[in-house]
Formats: sequence, C-alpha cells, structure tokens
Amino acid sequence: MRSRPTARRMTFAMAVAIAAAGLVGCSSEVPPWLEGQTETPAATTAPPKTAVPVQNDLAAGSATRTVPIGAITLTIDYWSTLTMDLWTANASKPLSFSIRGTVTPADGQKLYLSRVTAETVVRDADGEALPGVDPIVDQSTVAPGYLILDPYTYSQTFTLPPVDPEAASIEVSMRYELLQQSTPTSADYAKQTAVDTLTIAIAPEPADEGGSR
Repeated sequence: MRSRPTARRMTFAMAVAIAAAGLVGCSSEVPPWLEGQTETPAATTAPPKTAVPVQNDLAAGSATRTVPIGAITLTIDYWSTLTMDLWTANASKPLSFSIRGTVTPADGQKLYLSRVTAETVVRDADGEALPGVDPIVDQSTVAPGYLILDPYTYSQTFTLPPVDPEAASIEVSMRYELLQQSTPTSADYAKQTAVDTLTIAIAPEPADEGGSR
C-alpha cells in the first residue's frame, strides 16, 4: 500500500519534466506578433550623382553681349585666341574683349571707360568654389578715360593664370566703370558701372601619351 504515493510522485515529476522540456523547445520560436520585426532592414545605397553639364559662354569661340544701364547701352564682344579644348587648368588662358557704347538720346555727350576689372570664381564639377585668382585691373592712364562712344572702341586682353587642378569652370565677372559727359561742352561727368559675367568651361588635361605606353 505504501508504494502508491511513490508512483504518484514519479508520475508528477515526469509530467513536470515533460512540460519543462516543451517550454525549452519552444523558447527558440518567434512569437507570431513579432514575426517580420526581427529581420535586419536591407541596406540602401544612394543613387549615383548625375554629372551636370558645365555652361560655356565661349563654346562657339566668341560671344556678344548687350548691357543697358540708364541712358547707356554697351555692346561687348568676347573671344579667345586659345581654343576651348586648350582652356585647361594648367594653361594661361587669354580672354579678349572689345567694348563700345551709345547714349540715348544722342545729344553729343561723350562716353568714357575709366576702369575695367575682371574678378574670377573658380568652381569644381559639383559647383563648389575653389581658390581663385587675383583680380585683373586696367585703370585708364588718360583723363577722363578711354573714349568708347560708338564708333570708338576699347579693346583689351586679360590673361587668366593657371587654376586649381580640380577646376571645372571659371566665372569671370567684368566690371566696367563709365563716365558720361553731362553736356557736350561740360567738364562734368556722371559715373555709371556696368557688370557682365561669363562662365567658361575648363577642359581636361590632355592624356600623357608617353606614360600610356
């Protein structure tokens, strides 16, 4: 009669062991409400950058601009004796220009150019500014300035020095300081300032044929 409690205890112990084994076996399974939340998100990659074409105002070899300022209208011709494929970062780049003006109404007043300044901004392929170059200035050596009333013109060449090897373009801001005679016989002049900007592409350096052999 005393053996029955022992059998009951063994039966209870086996049931507890089986239940514990079942819990251990199920512990590695993911509960239904967490399914899909433990997966690592797929890594995303940024789309490649699309190269932005560089504007080149001298792509045709020359350019003509008309710049109105008050009663004055300037006509400016730009060109270069160096072809655009040779406008590399390491090259000295000549920029030539010629300027003439008209006054409306044409009452006989003269128009003079007293000073012209070229300031440059050098940019890389992403449009970021790079170290630039010093401004180039031509100050009139005669008073009140150089006569530019049509048909008279002022012509000059500014040579842009080598720039950063990463350069993709150069923005050249041309500032023209003018003196307009108040009357045909007056020694008084009104000062006007006209600004024009050119963007010129920088060509890649030519391949070193000797090093490619």
